[in-house]
Amino acid sequence: MGTGKWQGALAAVVIHPTSQYLIGGLLQWQASFAGDDDRTDVSTLTAQPFVIYNLPDGLYLRSTGVWTFNLKNDDYYIPLGLGVGKAWKSGTNILNAFVEPQWTVAHDGDGLPELTVYAGLNITLGK
Repeated sequence: MGTGKWQGALAAVVIHPTSQYLIGGLLQWQASFAGDDDRTDVSTLTAQPFVIYNLPDGLYLRSTGVWTFNLKNDDYYIPLGLGVGKAWKSGTNILNAFVEPQWTVAHDGDGLPELTVYAGLNITLGK
């Protein structure tokens, strides 16, 4: 399991929130620096631009695709998504469910999907 390499990483995030929307991006870079010489070195850059637009009654639209660039072999994968979610309160807990189909708009490499469906349920436990 794993790459058999020690890795280090850097990350940065920028967010601009308002009452109507949240827009921003997350940038991450990771690279191997030590480990098994028989294993492939790793150098990956990911960028996640995101837009969340609030609608009435806890509904929202979202786009959060993660763009992945393998800097060692020049493979890349760029999905764009458009999804919907809903947040609501249940007792003291906050629940947030979403589904976001993501289409691959550009890629270079083998075995990369043309369509993925990203879905989730987040639960924030209250007191």
